[in-house]
Amino acid sequence: MIHHYSIAVKDPKHVATVLNEIFQGHVTKFTPREHSYMVWMDDAYGSAIELYPLKTEMLAGEEDKPAKFVSNKSASGYTATHAAISVNLDKESIFTLGKSLGWRTKELPRGHFNVIEFWLENRVMIELLTPEMAADYLKAFAKE
Repeated sequence: MIHHYSIAVKDPKHVATVLNEIFQGHVTKFTPREHSYMVWMDDAYGSAIELYPLKTEMLAGEEDKPAKFVSNKSASGYTATHAAISVNLDKESIFTLGKSLGWRTKELPRGHFNVIEFWLENRVMIELLTPEMAADYLKAFAKE
C-alpha cells in the first residue's frame, strides 16, 4: 500500500489546486518544506501527494536527524518518478482540464490496460485511471 508520494513542481500551490480538482479531496500546507503542499484524496488509506518547489531534493539526515530538504539549482526539473492513480473522473473531464491548462494529456495503452498520461506543468507525469481503466488494470494484475 502506498500512502503518499512526493514530487517537485514549478508552482506547488497551483498544481495542488489542479490535483485537488481531480482527486476531490482537500489541500493542506506541508510545513516541513516552505512553499510546499499536500493533496489529500480523502480516502480510507490517507492517500496523498506532497508537492515541493522545483529542484527540491531530499537528503538523508545525519545520525538520528530526519531527512532534510535542499535546493539543487542545477537539477533539470524532470523526473522518472511517476504513479498510476485511480480517479473517479471520466475521460472527458480529465481531457478538458488538461486542455484548459495547456498540459499534455494523452490516453495511451500499457499492455492489458490504458492510462491517461497527465503531465503536470508538462514536466512530471502521473498516469490517471478512470474507473473503467482501473477495472482493466485490476483484472490484469490483482491477486484473487
